[in-house]
Amino acid sequence: MSNSLKRTPLFNSYAASGGKTIDFGGWELPVQFSSIKEEHEAVRTNAGLFDVSHMGEIAVEGPDSLAYLQKLVTNDVAKLSDGQAQYTAMCYTDGGTVDDLLIYRYNETSYLLVVNASNIEKDYKWMMDNSFGNVEIKNVSDNFGQLALQGPKAQEILQRFTSTPLSEIGFFRFNADVKIGDSTFLVSRTGYTGEDGFEIYGKPEAIVALWNDLLSKTSEELKPCGLGARDTLRFEACLALYGQELSKDISPLEAGIGFVVKLKKNEDFNGKSVLVEQKEQGVPRQLVGIEMIDKGIPRFGYDVYTGDEKIGFVTTGTQSPTLKKNIGLALIQSSYTELGTEVEVEIRGKKLKAKIVETPFYKRQK
Repeated sequence: MSNSLKRTPLFNSYAASGGKTIDFGGWELPVQFSSIKEEHEAVRTNAGLFDVSHMGEIAVEGPDSLAYLQKLVTNDVAKLSDGQAQYTAMCYTDGGTVDDLLIYRYNETSYLLVVNASNIEKDYKWMMDNSFGNVEIKNVSDNFGQLALQGPKAQEILQRFTSTPLSEIGFFRFNADVKIGDSTFLVSRTGYTGEDGFEIYGKPEAIVALWNDLLSKTSEELKPCGLGARDTLRFEACLALYGQELSKDISPLEAGIGFVVKLKKNEDFNGKSVLVEQKEQGVPRQLVGIEMIDKGIPRFGYDVYTGDEKIGFVTTGTQSPTLKKNIGLALIQSSYTELGTEVEVEIRGKKLKAKIVETPFYKRQK
């Protein structure tokens, strides 16, 4: 493994749990600790703990913060109240996606944006290039480590470590003053797995201590999890991955996250006119779920056909650990997206039958 890869503060803790690392967008991160299937199952049934310290954090502060964010992103940031989080996207002027991200609102003049690890520098430059008014934008990624504690037992497990009543943190809400041991953390009820759970932000050294504490004291119930399970979990729940479902060439409307695109808000955000046109005329391509009829696994980048016509490509695909089916997400021409439509996926030079199915593939029972 190249020594030029970036490492999170938790790198030295992986070995104790048997972590196997890979190059993930320039970061040396664990792909698995036990097995991807075991870790996936743990999150669906009990709880799993992920190191997501590679994610980027960018602070936006100042009197014009709200006005700036309203023009920067597609969602309506004015709808946020203090202690609330929001999923949104930043777009280029042609409607392509700069990144998808979370916004945490401390108050009307102070926000924290959490961006994808591979996009930190690009996003920060884009934000600076689009800044105006009295607003201060700082890349504060080095100030934070981040854990994701996910699964039906996540609240029960974390509650043993803090007196803060976690049941009071609602979905997409956060508390920035949660005491665990001698440290203070921002704890939000958010995640990337399709399960209940929390994302926990703190100083790097405090995050390392919390990782070790959680795993040593709850080892019977909590499994350390790697990128492999994170990907299969988010895929089953149909949560977009930048670089696959979203990119500079794929708009949020095409990617199926139109719910974060508020075309009726007054602010003229980047890409708005193109997205309005896509909405009115219908998007040329749509992200759909596919299930293989023939034997084969649809992988990222595989072409999708109807007859001799190429109609799109697979953005993510695998054998679903929960459903035990070979399924995928594909970006295809909108005229072929009706449920039940048969298509073909080219796998190793052979065109194999698949059909369009409903998404998300997995929805947790509340």
